Amino acid sequence: MTDYRLEFGWEGDGGLGERLIREIIDGEKTATCAPRSDYTEDELAEVAASQGQIVDVVDEHDNPRCRVRMVAVYETTLGLPAPGVVRGEGFEDAEAFRRDHREAWTAEMEVEGNPLSDETVLVVEEFELVEVLDA
Repeated sequence: MTDYRLEFGWEGDGGLGERLIREIIDGEKTATCAPRSDYTEDELAEVAASQGQIVDVVDEHDNPRCRVRMVAVYETTLGLPAPGVVRGEGFEDAEAFRRDHREAWTAEMEVEGNPLSDETVLVVEEFELVEVLDA
């Protein structure tokens, strides 16, 4: 196991983190992604090194909820998202994936000075459930 972990949820997220963790536990969510600009170089190296490792998935209170094996780590773009991230995040098609992520990220990215576009590079982490933990 590695010290790297996947964190879902934050104060005031309206239950989003809990919903995403439940989707992982139920086998519905097998991927996650974020804009590359959200990561430092050290964080990118840590994510890349996690491939093949078993990592904890933690909630907003830092409670480990399950463990997943990191199957693949790669980059794609918002305009042409890889099929693995589209399916792994539970979308029927790339257009639905783009629409949802534009809605979720546009305001935050503009505030950070990184406007969201089809060329926005996404870091994708694909995983498989290994173990459900008591929360």
